Amino acid sequence: MTATVDETVVLLPSAAYPEPTDRDLAVLREVGRHWQQALGGRRISISELPVDPDLAQRSGRLRSTSRMERFVGGDPGPGGDGTHGFHAAGRGTVVATEEAITPPHHVRLAQLRRVLLGPPLATTAIVQERLSNPVALAVLSSDALSSVAYGTEAMLSVLVLAGSSALGLSLPIGAVIVMLMLIVGASYRQTVRAYPHGGGSYIVAGDNLGRLPGLLAAAGLMTDYVLTVAVSVTAGVAAITSALPPARPYTVALGVAVIAFILAVNLRGIRQSGRVFALPTYAFVAGILLLIVVGLAQAAARGWTALPPPPARAVEGVGMLLVLRAFASGCSAMTGIEAISNGVPVFRPPEWRNARTTLSWMVILLAVMFSGITLLAHLDGTVPGQETVLSQLASHTFGRGVVYGYIQVATALILALAANTAFSDFPRLLYFLARDRFAPRPFLRMGDRLVYSNGIVVLAVVAALLVVAFHGVTDRLIALYAVGVFLAFTLSQLGMTVHWWRGRGERWVRSMLINGLGATLCAVVVAVIAVAKFVDGAWLVVIVVPMLVYGFLRVHAHYDCVEEATAPHPAAGQHRPIPFLPDGNGGGQGGRGEAGYQPPPEHAETPDQVRHLVIVPVAWLDLASLRALAYAVSVGKPVLALHVAPDEDEARRARRVWEAWGNHVPLEIIMSPYRAVVVPVVNYVAALQERHPKLTVSVVFPELVLRRRWHTVLHNHIPLRCRVLLRVRHGVVLTSVPFHPPC
Repeated sequence: MTATVDETVVLLPSAAYPEPTDRDLAVLREVGRHWQQALGGRRISISELPVDPDLAQRSGRLRSTSRMERFVGGDPGPGGDGTHGFHAAGRGTVVATEEAITPPHHVRLAQLRRVLLGPPLATTAIVQERLSNPVALAVLSSDALSSVAYGTEAMLSVLVLAGSSALGLSLPIGAVIVMLMLIVGASYRQTVRAYPHGGGSYIVAGDNLGRLPGLLAAAGLMTDYVLTVAVSVTAGVAAITSALPPARPYTVALGVAVIAFILAVNLRGIRQSGRVFALPTYAFVAGILLLIVVGLAQAAARGWTALPPPPARAVEGVGMLLVLRAFASGCSAMTGIEAISNGVPVFRPPEWRNARTTLSWMVILLAVMFSGITLLAHLDGTVPGQETVLSQLASHTFGRGVVYGYIQVATALILALAANTAFSDFPRLLYFLARDRFAPRPFLRMGDRLVYSNGIVVLAVVAALLVVAFHGVTDRLIALYAVGVFLAFTLSQLGMTVHWWRGRGERWVRSMLINGLGATLCAVVVAVIAVAKFVDGAWLVVIVVPMLVYGFLRVHAHYDCVEEATAPHPAAGQHRPIPFLPDGNGGGQGGRGEAGYQPPPEHAETPDQVRHLVIVPVAWLDLASLRALAYAVSVGKPVLALHVAPDEDEARRARRVWEAWGNHVPLEIIMSPYRAVVVPVVNYVAALQERHPKLTVSVVFPELVLRRRWHTVLHNHIPLRCRVLLRVRHGVVLTSVPFHPPC
């Protein structure tokens, strides 16, 4: 569900469980009536508990197993109050403070996480985590703005295949890309207005076009976000190695290290990441604008004469396919435009208005910087090579001095940190998919620092694997880059066109035309990229997107199956069971009798339908086993002890020990001449269940809890191995009684 804190929408894991309908409540009332019959009208009262669940120190005479027993609080211990950080918030509710969620001191990994990421933040702190427009521009626009560092270069890298003379085509191709930027930017302004609480492509396409288009948009965005991290980081490392050639052998290691750094910063929270990434973003923008102004001034001083590019041998002719491939590569400069429309909730109120303003500034800066770099590269005759185009332009304009170093450092930082945009939006997309049961539910979890930690970690791991797999080479990744994002653009804009057509509100015609034009142009780009870049690697994305959609549908089908299987139904508990007979007749065999029908163990839905047998595997009658037996007997159900003996001598020894103890619990010995222990226990339980299919078998294991991890190699792990095999059996309940030795 979503929680509202000072008009801020907080997306919580409970969104997976919607508000119950009237039908749901009616079913539960019917189930409750069956429980009332099974319990004979009796209810377990809070006064029957031996402690106060509110952890209050009470001394009033309240009903327990005896009317004279009292509620007692926890043992306060030296200097403590016994609450361990909980405090009461009304009858039946306690609140966990920061102390209550602090891991034990021996959990060193958890303590290290607190040191690295900081203390946990309460949900109410989301109000302070929202961003101002300047910081939001840095956080959500770094991907789009940084793409000018490689967008022009990607376009020129294709054109140079036809020789130096083909580089002049960069101007008309660049002009078309800038026009497309402005149209898509205007389209997303309409999206922000229509979805003021955040309108990512998945939500817009799903709401207006249906489930499958929404999932296609989500799959496209997921591939885009992963590639955004990989491409941005590798491009940033390329900027470093251009200035420091000795660092080139360490390209992959540097890329993985940068991803690890961005991961750590994002796990600390969105406001923390904003503080870290704001300065590099604005430093990069200032450096690029300075480069464009000074470079164009120098070109004007020589009469706007374009310098001849270095000679390049043509390896293919100038044709439509080459132009389309260059256009497709140049469109990589548009990735990230949708980020602000996805992240509207992170803005300060009024969120939608601030988001539209920030989006406008981002598109203007992007168009100016991309067109300026493209024009400057043409005037300076720059050809892509081992040194990046931006590095060549800065060197030609300022020389290898302080300003050149500043631009290279700013470029390296913004490219490396531009991945932060994906770290902001990718986890939020996974949250919405998990909310709709198309992705695993762990992605619903909001971590200690009010970020979706699981999604952030998954993004970092997958992106790091891509960097390693492609050896940190940007050009190899760009071929995969734009297919997914433009697919999402297309479906989002088409969804908005349908939205305006259905709503027909104020200025709906103008809005529909803007979104319709954006959808048409983006669809053309998708087709161009898919065809022109198919051989270069776009085929991989064309395959991955349908595979992701198939995975979403399989996950959804699983959740639907589980929901249907676990949903209460009005007939729950309406059959009255007959008593269990130890000889296997009657209810134990599943027959029908005068009292009713005894269901299989996992179909029992009221207390009187459960027929127990508690089994305690005992290797030796030590203190751990005695405590497990004591716990089993205290449950008040039939108990059977089980011992596995490899030979007759061991069996006789076990009988003597048992008789000396007093034979308080029946003992069954399994003779195992092949010395196996685990499998005989599992098969014995299976044999009991076959003789009595309606029996619920509870297996209680005594378990040593060791203080040091290396001690685990000194003990066998028979209880753990038994649990692994028994947990898959129907009608088996597994319980461990821990014993903590002091050594």
